[in-house]
Amino acid sequence: MKTASLIFGILAIIGLIVGFIPCFGSLNWINIPIAVIGLIISIIAITQTNAGESKGNAIIGIVLCSIAILFGLIRLIAGGGVL
Repeated sequence: MKTASLIFGILAIIGLIVGFIPCFGSLNWINIPIAVIGLIISIIAITQTNAGESKGNAIIGIVLCSIAILFGLIRLIAGGGVL
């Protein structure tokens, strides 16, 4: 579960970078739901982690997905995609 959250975070950041290219801004409409799913998986992964296990991948997944959601929404607002 922790690895899946990290993979979702990486995919969300890649989608964010591609979404910042002109004419590809509408990709954020797909990227933001993927980032939200990754954020939910990351939170579940942290809550299910035992006391002695590392939470690093899940925390990185939360950070990457949060960045992708935040900057994706900013890009949509700046580009006129969200009114």
